[in-house]
Amino acid sequence: MKLRDELPVDHRLATIYRYGAGLCGLILLVFGCLGFADELRPFDTDGTEIAGLSTNGLLSLISVVTGLVLLAGAVVGGNTASTLNLIVGTLFLLSGYIHLFILDRSANVLDFGMSNVIFAFVMALLLLTFGMYGRVSGKLPHDNPYWRRRHPREAARESLAARRRARQSELTAAAGAAPARPLPERHE
Repeated sequence: MKLRDELPVDHRLATIYRYGAGLCGLILLVFGCLGFADELRPFDTDGTEIAGLSTNGLLSLISVVTGLVLLAGAVVGGNTASTLNLIVGTLFLLSGYIHLFILDRSANVLDFGMSNVIFAFVMALLLLTFGMYGRVSGKLPHDNPYWRRRHPREAARESLAARRRARQSELTAAAGAAPARPLPERHE
């Protein structure tokens, strides 16, 4: 059994996953394109800033590629967008922590500054929130496909009860039970 077999398809949460991936992908794509527009050198660490973030050509390339991957996930949508949001969000979180420790060191080849670290944490929070929305919670509604997947017995019982109610109403209608008619008005 694969992970995608465990995830429900065609649910209304797919729209949120899609918009989240699209929004974050667009932000990264714009940032990367602005870096390319300034013709930055790939490993330059002189502190060139774009939109308040220090950058170089390599960081611009990574931003464009990541932005395009997220936009592709937004086009595909559904569980793919959700899983992609989770993966890329986790990578941003790791990047923020790693770059927090290598600030002002020679290992900082992406020319990260503290504003970049904060941006990485904010982007991670956004992506992880969009990726987990409706999937991870203690109080998911019973019509949520993830709740149904985690509680198959209860979901089956609810589904059976709903089918019984529908069948009962069909039998009642078929037996000729006419709906109650309103009483005629009295004129005095």
